[in-house]
Parts: sequence; structure tokens; C-alpha cells
Amino acid sequence: MGELTDKIKGNVNEAVGEVKQKSDNPETREEGRAQEGKGKAQQFEGKVKGVLGDDI
Repeated sequence: MGELTDKIKGNVNEAVGEVKQKSDNPETREEGRAQEGKGKAQQFEGKVKGVLGDDI
């Protein structure tokens, strides 16, 4: 995946994770925390690819 793709997917996962964390269901809230963390990791990966190039 490219830099932009990683950043977009990261933004989407963070947003969906934040929404899930507002659920009344504790299991869904936990899924939301995990999904938000995944989104942050994807954002970071996109930033790294932007600096080092998409070939990493």
C-alpha cells in the first residue's frame, strides 16, 4: 500500500474505533479501542512511507 492509502485507512479505522467506544456494550468498546490503535499504527506507517518511500 502507498503512503496515502495507509493514511486514509488509518483515518477511517480511528474514526470507526472512536464511534464504537461510545457503545453501551463493553465488548464493542474494546473493539473500538483496538480499531483506533490499528488506525494510529496505519497512520504512522503512512508517515514513514512518506519519508522513506513506498518500497519499505
